[in-house]
Order: sequence, then structure tokens, then C-alpha cells
Amino acid sequence: MKDLGKKGEDLAVALCRQKGFIVLQQNFRTPFGEIDIIARDGNIVVFIEVKARTGDLYGAPFEAVTRRKREKITKVAMSYLKRFRKEVPARFDVISISMKSGNLELEHIQDAFEI
Repeated sequence: MKDLGKKGEDLAVALCRQKGFIVLQQNFRTPFGEIDIIARDGNIVVFIEVKARTGDLYGAPFEAVTRRKREKITKVAMSYLKRFRKEVPARFDVISISMKSGNLELEHIQDAFEI
């Protein structure tokens, strides 16, 4: 399962770069939790959660970003933003990756949730 997660994050980073994002950090960790990707889209800091699945038995990958997970991501994001000592625009995205029957589907959900 870790291989799928790593492959998913690599695909998500490639997608971000393809869209013109500047990847600032990967796997940013704090005592509150972790954010998979922190990137810049123009002047906006984007906190990206990556979810990859091989099937939809348990729902679409993005559905795994539960309320509890969003709360953790928000705490980690606030910790990251404190480093700037000023307010900067930010958003929360989810990149959902499905690998079914050899087919790869990536879905980038911008503004997936708000704080």
C-alpha cells in the first residue's frame, strides 16, 4: 500500500508542475499531522492532500478526506503559514488518483474544502 501512496504522490507532483505550480514541500510534518504537497499557484499557497486507490469498493479516493482529516490538514497548514508572519492567500486542494484495470485517472479538485 505504501508503494501506491508514493506512486500517487509522485503523479500528483508531476500534475502540479504540469499545471505550472511551484512545489515548495512534500510530506511536510508537524506534531499535528502531515500535508502531502505544499505548492504555490501564482501568489496562492496550496495545501494538497493526495489520495490514491486501486478500486472504488470503499468509495472514490477523495471521499477519504474526512472531516477529521480536513481538521488535521488545517492545523498543519496554519503551522506552515505562521512561518510567513503575514497573511497570504491559501487554499486546500485534493488530488484523487484511481488505478483500475490498468487505467489511471487523476482528478484535481481545487478548493476542495475551506477552513
